[in-house]
Amino acid sequence: MCVVGLSCCDVRGCLQDMTESVVVIIPARYGSTRFPGKVLVEIAGVPMIVRVYERACAIPGVDGVLIATDDARVAAAVEGAGGRVVMTRPDHQTGTDRIAEAAGGIEASIVVNVQGDLPFLDPQIAVPMLALLREDPELPMATVMTPIRDAARWEDPSVVKVVTDRNGNALYFSRRPIPSGAQLRAGARVREYVSGDAAAIAMHHIGVYAYRRAFLSTFARLPSTPLERAEGLEQLRALEHGYRIGVALWSGEPVIEVNTPADLE
Repeated sequence: MCVVGLSCCDVRGCLQDMTESVVVIIPARYGSTRFPGKVLVEIAGVPMIVRVYERACAIPGVDGVLIATDDARVAAAVEGAGGRVVMTRPDHQTGTDRIAEAAGGIEASIVVNVQGDLPFLDPQIAVPMLALLREDPELPMATVMTPIRDAARWEDPSVVKVVTDRNGNALYFSRRPIPSGAQLRAGARVREYVSGDAAAIAMHHIGVYAYRRAFLSTFARLPSTPLERAEGLEQLRALEHGYRIGVALWSGEPVIEVNTPADLE
């Protein structure tokens, strides 16, 4: 298991024969439409990607962490902090495609996708998500949700919402409030999730994922889908092709994402 402040193991080596292992792969590209170079922006003197790496190393039960990038500047920052890097092709359209390439040389049973703009990630957030995969051998992938606690987040298109069925599997993800009942919008009331019952309305989706390694390769090869393109949410590709996504409940606060210079401030 990785420890904050220490170099994680060489994932390509130490996980070679570990069939029940868990590896975190952090996709990190330098280019960003809204905030170019954001993964290298320093937060209290430390590049953001290094802070994400350290947080990922502290996730319980993780055997290795590596950064997947196509940029030498990102690689230099990570390696300078003792981290491990896999160089990937520059033409990937999504972070999932990038981690799928990076996972190609790793013999691990579960791959966790942590985005490179989550410097304040709580390492415990991945625990319930990983538990779903361990409890259900047929579940191909899992993610995390938390209650929406105020009306502003309910209306904010940057907050991705998810609704689930009674078994905790995702029904739909959207940037809009779902369901779209006028009473829900006007009342601005968000009911807490009740264990064992479907959420009355959407929950706040947290963009951290865990995949079975075999499914990750399959997912990266799936054609893009209409709903995925309409919402700009690649997880919808899995749903449209008929794959289940288990959604674990996280009782803590949503993870702070750094998408713009204003977010950084």
